[in-house]
Amino acid sequence: MSFTSEFKEFVSKGNVIDLAVGVVIGAAFGKIVTSLVEDIIMPPIGMLLGGVNFSDLKFTLQQANVDSAGKAINAVTINYGNFIQVAFSFIIIALAIFVFVVKPMNKMKKKPVAVTAEPPAPSKEEMLLSEIRDLLKK
Repeated sequence: MSFTSEFKEFVSKGNVIDLAVGVVIGAAFGKIVTSLVEDIIMPPIGMLLGGVNFSDLKFTLQQANVDSAGKAINAVTINYGNFIQVAFSFIIIALAIFVFVVKPMNKMKKKPVAVTAEPPAPSKEEMLLSEIRDLLKK
């Protein structure tokens, strides 16, 4: 089998195509959730907390300044507000995947309750042999 025909067979398998579609849709879904968190959820939360813009929250380790040669040195900051927004995005994405993907898949995978069947009734021959055995015991 040639390399190209083997590659065509690999790519045409349903699993590869399903995975590619899932990655593309997942990336688009991630962008939607990021926008939802940054543009819709976080502004009201910031307003409730006294007008805080989470993307501006940071801890400055070193202020911006100019060195002796006149070159500007940027400030060194820890941007914990951005981290809070990303954490909210993650939680919302995880919740959405759980509610819309995992829960429905678990419902579909649930095994039906196994009904215990009664053993079949003995055949006429078995009943006759049992009677003979009981008579011989006497």
